[in-house]
Amino acid sequence: MTNLLVGLAGNPNSGKSTLFNALTGARQRVGNFPGVTVARHEGAVCRRDAVINLVDLPGIYSLSAFSEEEVVARHFIMDEKPHLLVDIADATALERSLYLWVQLRELGLRTVLVVNMMDELHRSGRLLDCARLSSLLGIPVVPTVARKETGLTQLLDAVVQAAQGAPPPPLVIAYGPELDWMIEELARKIERNDFLTTFYPARLAAIKYLEEDGPILTQGRREHPQLSAEIEELARQYSLRCRSSFGESSASLITDYRYRYISSILGRGVLSTDSHIRRLNLTDAVDLALTHWLIGPVVMLMVLYATFWLTISLGNAPMGWIESLFGLLGDLGREYVPAGLLQSLLVSGVIDGVGAVLGFVPLIALMFLAVSFLEDSGYMARMAYMLDRLFRMFGLHGYSIMAFIVSGGIGGGCAVPGVMAARNLRSPREKIATVLTAPFMSCGAKMPVFTLLAAAFFPGYVTGTLFWITLASWGFVFVAAKLLRTTIIAGPSTPFLMELPPYRLPTCKGLLLHAWERVWQYVRKAGTLILAVSILLWAAMTYPGLPEQRRQHYDHAAATIRDRNDLSAEEQSAELAALEAGRAEETIRHSSAGRIGQALEPISTLAGFDWRTNIALVGGLAAKEVIVSTLGTAYSLGDIDLENSGMLAQRLAQSPEFTKITAVSLILFSMLYAPCFVTVIAIGREIGIRWALFSVVFNTSFAYLAAVLFYQTATALISLA
Repeated sequence: MTNLLVGLAGNPNSGKSTLFNALTGARQRVGNFPGVTVARHEGAVCRRDAVINLVDLPGIYSLSAFSEEEVVARHFIMDEKPHLLVDIADATALERSLYLWVQLRELGLRTVLVVNMMDELHRSGRLLDCARLSSLLGIPVVPTVARKETGLTQLLDAVVQAAQGAPPPPLVIAYGPELDWMIEELARKIERNDFLTTFYPARLAAIKYLEEDGPILTQGRREHPQLSAEIEELARQYSLRCRSSFGESSASLITDYRYRYISSILGRGVLSTDSHIRRLNLTDAVDLALTHWLIGPVVMLMVLYATFWLTISLGNAPMGWIESLFGLLGDLGREYVPAGLLQSLLVSGVIDGVGAVLGFVPLIALMFLAVSFLEDSGYMARMAYMLDRLFRMFGLHGYSIMAFIVSGGIGGGCAVPGVMAARNLRSPREKIATVLTAPFMSCGAKMPVFTLLAAAFFPGYVTGTLFWITLASWGFVFVAAKLLRTTIIAGPSTPFLMELPPYRLPTCKGLLLHAWERVWQYVRKAGTLILAVSILLWAAMTYPGLPEQRRQHYDHAAATIRDRNDLSAEEQSAELAALEAGRAEETIRHSSAGRIGQALEPISTLAGFDWRTNIALVGGLAAKEVIVSTLGTAYSLGDIDLENSGMLAQRLAQSPEFTKITAVSLILFSMLYAPCFVTVIAIGREIGIRWALFSVVFNTSFAYLAAVLFYQTATALISLA
């Protein structure tokens, strides 16, 4: 069978990922593009004795690379040399979508044009003659509705046929007498010196120099510095000549002529109007309310609250099932594994530790489904639009909003892709401020911590508690960002421009694929990183163990209780349980982790944290979920007798070390302190290792200050009352 490498390119919100999911289904794998942290989605599909290996490229508008996504897409096209590129165009914005196709064809690449969302075009009262468009462009044009999976067979047939055909000559557009003369002059010089011709047609390389394209300038300087400098100088002179003659730079004129070419194609009977269809732009009508200055924010808060309410309401039952399952596993471990270190490791280290994290899988899955729905429906972009003006007041940029939302601005996100989403920001200062504060959001790793404490201390108001925690995280983002932007990263703001996609009803398949990918990452982390950290923390809370003298003391005390004839069986059992609880607590205190927790206690006491909580927070530096698993391990070792329940929430609620004030202080600190280990690595890749280390120090200091101020103020007010 023939193996074909095919890239899926297209503008953001063109339905590219939906089409990719429809074509590949479960036959997907996720990695990173070489050398960068941009996610690389790949999948394979068989058709007509050919294996089509699809690569879903990041959404881009142009090959003039500014953001990392554009650089990645361009490098894939130029370096990996795919057999064919499928350009997905939005049928409702065909002129804009074809701008990318023009550049792909100027490279001389094989292309198939997919005109997606044809149903939306028809609903708007417009018709598209795909056969005529195909004839005018000289390539296959396939109409599709990706979310309904229509047109996929025709697309695969067109891909196989086009990929196995001869490469077409590069597209040549007339840019007007003045520009064409300049392009030909530069192209002759490039071709005569065989300069960059391995990568680009000489004419396109000349155009890129006139556009002052960053990547090609860098590549040219590296390959032949002197010749590149000569061509750059010629291009600069030509651009000055254009500005003198036409009032515009050569790059602006090139863009204008490309759009003229596209308009001339579309104006030749390709698009028409169906007079029998009543044209109603649903998106514009709905946006009158949802982006209104007053109604919009109210609806947004209602959507956020509904998200938490549905998640908690639907997630409680399956969470209980998983808790019961791990409770049963723990009982089996105690029954069939002999008492000792092995039983302690299995029950307290593995089952109680990892089980406490996996118990929240239903909650996380529902949260990810809700976030995916808001993203795919187009409402997430409206939230960004409404919050833009507020963000600018605190020194952030409109595009920062997406980083915060992905990090957990609605709850259940992840700071790693959130940090990566900030790479679209052009201003280094705004990017640094965004990256440093994005980990404040209620990511999926923190949600188990917040849910645990809310269930323990606010059992009737779990939904409301999570809602206010999320709003509080936004507030702390603004405070921290303003502090950073007025001190160490002060500077002017840059303008905001964002496209609002039309509203669409997401497909069940697309939602499930998006949610499954994120849930699997969570589960995989629980089975690898969190399992390893749980075992390490169990060891740290077990060794070096009690001194021989103290062990003998507890053994002698237990023997004395058993020998007492004045106690009933129930009284004897209660005294032995209390003695074992005391032994377990002293064991933890004497352990390595206990000593670390006690060493930090003089500082942490100001925020209301005891030594056990300190152990959990230190473990949370690896992954925030570990806070829950460590508390589970700690309170399993120092068991608190609860009637008919082994739930960690009830253990915490009945622990004398915890109060509602302590719980809120712990929520604040967990929300704000140092990002998890993986996020720190992502920050280092995006803005440098120094800023990554700074985030650990700054975020932890900020969190400690917030927790201490709250705890001391609340304690003082209660004492006065």
